[in-house]
Amino acid sequence: MSRHIADHHTSSQGGRMKHFLAIARSGASAAVWRGAWQRAATRPEGNRRMVEFLRIARGRSA
Repeated sequence: MSRHIADHHTSSQGGRMKHFLAIARSGASAAVWRGAWQRAATRPEGNRRMVEFLRIARGRSA
């Protein structure tokens, strides 16, 4: 009995990546995407994690 057509694996030629990069590199959208890719991750104001760590270190409970 042969396999179902969906069970046959065909090798990928990287088409999705090629199209993605072609769109990303073309026209004015390239500058917009480059800015989005290279933007530093923003951190929330204040350092809530440090405040909670110090609270626990001092032995205070929530």
